Amino acid sequence: MLALRGVRQRWVTFVGSFVALALGTGLIAATGLALAATFDAPERGPERFAAAPVVVRAVDRLRVDTPIGTRTSPLDRPGPVPPNLAGQLAVLGRTVEDRTFPADLTAPRTGTDRSTGTDRSTGTGRDTGTGIGAQTRAGHPWSVAAAAPYRLSTGRAPAAPGEVVVTTGPGRAPLRTGDRVQVRTPAGSDIRTVVGTVAGRGFEEAVFFTDDEAARISPDIDALVVHADADAVRGALGPDSGMDVLTGHDRRRADPDPDRDVRALISVNALLGTAAGITLFVSAAVVASTFSFAVAGRRREFGLLRTAGATPGQIRRTVCAEAVLLGVLASAAGTWLGARSAPLLVRRMTDAGLAPPWFALGDPTWPLHTAFWTGVFVATAAALVSCHRAGRTAPTEVLREAAVDSRVMPVSRWAAAVLAVLAGLGLPALALAVDPGDLLGRKSYVTRPMLLIVGCALLAPVLVRPVGRLLTCLPARLPGATGVLVRENTAAGVRRTAAVAAPVLITVALAASLTGTVATLEEARATEARTATTADFVVTSGQEGRPLAPAFVERARAVEGAVVSVSRSTAVTVLEEGTALVSSEARAVDPARLAAVSELPVTAGRLTDLDDGAIVVNEEWLTTRVGDRVTVWLGDGREASLRIAAVLATGTGDNGVYVTARNAGGAALDRIDVKVAPGGDRQAVAAALDTAAAATGTRVETRDAWLAADSPGTNDHTGTGLRMILAIALLCTGTALANTLVMATSDRVRDLAVLRLAGATVPQVLRLVAAEAVAAVGVGAVLGGVVAVVNLLVVWGALALLGVTSVVVVPWGTLGLVVGAAALLAAGSAVLPAAFALRTRPVELAGARE
Repeated sequence: MLALRGVRQRWVTFVGSFVALALGTGLIAATGLALAATFDAPERGPERFAAAPVVVRAVDRLRVDTPIGTRTSPLDRPGPVPPNLAGQLAVLGRTVEDRTFPADLTAPRTGTDRSTGTDRSTGTGRDTGTGIGAQTRAGHPWSVAAAAPYRLSTGRAPAAPGEVVVTTGPGRAPLRTGDRVQVRTPAGSDIRTVVGTVAGRGFEEAVFFTDDEAARISPDIDALVVHADADAVRGALGPDSGMDVLTGHDRRRADPDPDRDVRALISVNALLGTAAGITLFVSAAVVASTFSFAVAGRRREFGLLRTAGATPGQIRRTVCAEAVLLGVLASAAGTWLGARSAPLLVRRMTDAGLAPPWFALGDPTWPLHTAFWTGVFVATAAALVSCHRAGRTAPTEVLREAAVDSRVMPVSRWAAAVLAVLAGLGLPALALAVDPGDLLGRKSYVTRPMLLIVGCALLAPVLVRPVGRLLTCLPARLPGATGVLVRENTAAGVRRTAAVAAPVLITVALAASLTGTVATLEEARATEARTATTADFVVTSGQEGRPLAPAFVERARAVEGAVVSVSRSTAVTVLEEGTALVSSEARAVDPARLAAVSELPVTAGRLTDLDDGAIVVNEEWLTTRVGDRVTVWLGDGREASLRIAAVLATGTGDNGVYVTARNAGGAALDRIDVKVAPGGDRQAVAAALDTAAAATGTRVETRDAWLAADSPGTNDHTGTGLRMILAIALLCTGTALANTLVMATSDRVRDLAVLRLAGATVPQVLRLVAAEAVAAVGVGAVLGGVVAVVNLLVVWGALALLGVTSVVVVPWGTLGLVVGAAALLAAGSAVLPAAFALRTRPVELAGARE
């Protein structure tokens, strides 16, 4: 009965906790439903070969026998299907050879008069599509189109070398039968005529050539469609052919990037899991802080109940009953809100490209149950310490008139705070000594600051007084009484100041730690790239994963007055501890020219010792002694025993492995570094490269331009996750600030009336109230900033131990936004109830009884 009446009579006290808990429960429910959808995501079937009965392709997985079983790992460069094997399988049934190669579309350089549709180069023809822009596409032979299946929408199949069929669909400039487009392939760039169109199927944008033309452009057979019985095909190949026979769902392994949906779902899991964890943390902290302040403000009420005969146990049960009632109501509202907002969350994630287009909610209900009971548990747990304090209220508290807080930190809170701070400082120190690289992982820098934040939030009642006096010492020296009153009221109302400062502390510490860590790591990676690359020009295809045109490579090698270093992106795999296959990114380089275009962080050995029987590794490898031999598997699956020629510093993880071109595993050239030779003409070299690039669509950039364009940055998933976390923290902080200040100001109406009776005007009183609120926010911002500084110094120390010299990036813009928003909200939440209360005559307010 007391709990029900208390909630009804003091609804203002509980509204902030209700809103914060409902929002937190709603976010947990929405993210939980989306997470459940990732667990129950439908298994995706084959796409490119959905209509093919049997697909034969080279084995795409490395298999290594270990003492605990066979371990597998994806191959970076699976080999082609041998031509003689294609002929051998042709006796079983019809076969179709599949080839895949880059085929990018652009408008012809000659162009067309768009007003007349006349080709300015020939005086005849149709609209050539000058408005299509540059389109990155994949080329295939036309005969394999039926395996998807692609069906002609308009026109006919290609019958001559200069004819193509293209896919059309939303998001692309329209192409029509008869258009002439420029198609750039590894064999060169030619103007071709669109003789037909097919509807796109979503997984790729394609250009189809005649079979003979496709074979000329890309001689290797990437896959073979066989219209025959799968068992007969396996029997004809034999067990040691090195080929996979794919049927049914396994045909998806022949699709372009078949693991893309799995990677997307893993990213969604990480994003939503982090958001749910931060929501739970912030909501629990805010609700606990609000409950603690509310109970502290009711000590005279509890003293009156004790005087009337209530036992400490009855007081504790009353507070707990209020918490449970609040938790049930808020959790029910939040669960309903989460169920309604989950579809919107999923739709926004698919629209932003964070989740696959087919991603949709399922029908599990366990996330709703989990969110509801989590909310009830958080509310009950947040009230446990407060109810213990409420039960210790003495009957004499009813006579208490002093507004100065005392005994704001019980022994249990001291113990919890000290343990949290020691753990928050000790665990990173241990990681710095044992494995500094572990501190740079996303899971680590998201979860690591929590213990220190909790510890400082628990210590807030002790810290706010000295920090508050420090912040208000200068305003107190200004003319007038406002500065002095702000200083004294901040020091006297420790619980009120701490209740306002705690959520600001949490938000500022999270915002600065997370965004500062991400920015610091980006700057460290950029610093590594600037140090490692000393070339004057960097040449790439302009599209990730696309090889350089052979014609450009040949012309670039012939440029006079420059050192030209070509390299390939590949991968090597090593068996660590005899149980786990670990793949590392690698570059296949020319050892004689590598030193001229790069300055790598070598910690042991010499780069010049790299040869066809050697490898350059980094300190992350288990075997890092120069001269030792290590067994690796190359990108095409070949096993090789290589000698360690040099060891690189670990850095941020981007210092990969280096091998020679012989060990590239079939990788194609995808980057050229050009260094102007001593005495060479930089302008002449640049002009020669630009001339060669103009004909092949290759991207030639200066070192600074390449670093600016290709330096590591915040990807979409990380940026979205940070924005979501900050939005959650700001939302909960705003709710806590508004509720706490409304409660605090409402309880101080008699103090404000005394100021009015002492001669203060209404504007003066309102300015005082606003200044006190802003000062409390400033205290929280300073404490949060100290926590963030400690976390950023840990990151800086880890980078230094890993051999990276970088500055700490402080996100001043984010901090200014967070603190400014909190200060405005706090001032408004304090001034509005004060202005409303001061509408009553001061004499009536001063004489009012609680």
